[in-house]
Amino acid sequence: MTLNRRPVASLWIGEKLHYINQLCLKSHLLHGHPVTLYCTDKVTNAPEGVVIRPATEIMEIDMALVEATSASFLSNVFRYKMIRKTGALWIDCDAFCHKPFPDEWEYVFAGHGMRGALNCGVVGLPVQCQLMDMLLDYYDNLPDYPAWWGKKQRKQMDRNTEKGGLSHAAAIYKTERTAFGPQAFTYFAQQSGDYDKAMTPDVLYPVPFQLNDVFFDPYGRVEGHFTDATVSVHLYTNGTKPWWRQNPPLKNSYVARMCDQVGIDPAQALGE
Repeated sequence: MTLNRRPVASLWIGEKLHYINQLCLKSHLLHGHPVTLYCTDKVTNAPEGVVIRPATEIMEIDMALVEATSASFLSNVFRYKMIRKTGALWIDCDAFCHKPFPDEWEYVFAGHGMRGALNCGVVGLPVQCQLMDMLLDYYDNLPDYPAWWGKKQRKQMDRNTEKGGLSHAAAIYKTERTAFGPQAFTYFAQQSGDYDKAMTPDVLYPVPFQLNDVFFDPYGRVEGHFTDATVSVHLYTNGTKPWWRQNPPLKNSYVARMCDQVGIDPAQALGE
């Protein structure tokens, strides 16, 4: 395959990819995007053509903090440091490439779901820009409370902190999981004046998170959510029911059809 489009990259914390992750990474290769997967461990089941690099090339990964929060917490920091260092487009490992990303797209992000907030599952930013500076400063110099929190969240965080045993970052995460992901991205895009650069949800997140079971429904009409502008399809593995992680997708479901199209055998990389 000819890899002559803009490079994309992601992070994997763990030793084994699930078949959905294999599917999504390979889909970018098939559309001509060089794919780099930064890893904390030795990953042996990445699709052929995916370049494996140590995550430490971008930043040190605090595994104790990962244990106290989640892999997604560190990925929220990692993606911006990766973009600044390499200029690659960030893709979550559950973002399926429907069509190639145009090279001329400088700001790549969109709203998602049914609430209108921005998501950061697929992100492209100029290496030097105010939004990037704000995001990195937020993660490197965490405030007492995120600026957009109200009294309810602040009181809840105080209770989490009083319980002891949590770092400041973990206490914020335990109070509101998305405070390091979509909430932060949305707030700082507003502050930098870049919020209006957001693409419409159909470009990157055509199916709302609340409807993610449709990907596994053999009678679902996933493509009914797509438009001519759709480039990426987020599969939302953080909301996938355990059954679909531990069993192959049903024949004719969107995920099963895409596995056939891309050449991924789900039975070889099921969850435990």
